[in-house]
Order: sequence, then structure tokens, then C-alpha cells
Amino acid sequence: MSETLAGPVWIFGDNINTDLMLPGNVRHASEEVQARHVFAANRPGWADEMRRGDFIVAGNNFGTGSSRPAARSLRNAGIACLLAESINGLFFGNAVNYGLLAVECPGIVASFAEGQTAEFSLTAFTVRNRETGVVHQALPIPGKLLDIMIGGGLFPIMEARGLIAPEPAKLASKAPRD
Repeated sequence: MSETLAGPVWIFGDNINTDLMLPGNVRHASEEVQARHVFAANRPGWADEMRRGDFIVAGNNFGTGSSRPAARSLRNAGIACLLAESINGLFFGNAVNYGLLAVECPGIVASFAEGQTAEFSLTAFTVRNRETGVVHQALPIPGKLLDIMIGGGLFPIMEARGLIAPEPAKLASKAPRD
């Protein structure tokens, strides 16, 4: 992975609840279906508008609510990076577990308009608005947690190290065909 990630931003406010990211009516659906319904309640059609590699810039307490795997849905939808004023602790833990890069960056919301491009340095933990040049210092993420996030989450890393067996669907897709 490059030392710098960049993508257009989508702006969200304070106290964005996991129920908005992963609506209850698709909670037991496939991961693909869940990803297509991210933010359906508060931004209908957003999942069709956003593109793989986009960023979310959000206010305080992003990810408040339940422990449902909303971070996985954001990752599966293609979000490359979440930059928020502050992130709910339970959501941050799920972001690590599911491989969603989630970074706290005080003052970030005031520095971006939707559609502008954010550039995030994985080494310096800086965020730059490419259009305005404004730079913010993000809070650093401990190295091992960052490695898990950019490595795709706990399960892919554990599978790669032979600590757990691959998921059955992955085994089936690797089976020789007749």
C-alpha cells in the first residue's frame, strides 16, 4: 500500500449512528447487500453515488450505537479512509477488526466541502485538502493497529499467517474445476 491515500470526500455530521450505516432491515443479509444499503436511511442513493476509494469526513462521535459490523459495510462499500473529529470507541475497535482505516483528526470537518480531495499520509498522519492546501495533524494510530487496518482486518491477517482456516466460501472458490 502507498504511504499516501487520496480520494474525494463525503461529509457527514456528528453522532452518526451504526444503525444509519448498517440498517436493521439488511442486518442478516449478505455483506454485498449490506454494502449497497449503507446510509440508505439518511442519504438514499449514496451507495450508488460513492466510488471505491472515496473518503468520509465526519464530525464528533462517529459510529455511536450498537456493535453491529457497520465498519465492515463501509469497507465493503469501498471507503478508503474515514476521517472524523472523534470516533466512538466501539466503532473504532470494529474498524480495526474489519480493516477500515479510521482516523481521528480534530478540526477536519471545517476544512473540507463535499467532493474536495483529501490526501492522508500513513506515515506523518497528516491530512491535506488538495484544493485549498489546508493541512491537519491527525492523531496517530499505534503501528500494530494500523497494520491490521491496512492489512484488511483480523481475519485476513490470521488466515494469511495460517492461524485460522480460510472461510469455506474462499476454499470453494479455490477448488479445482472439472
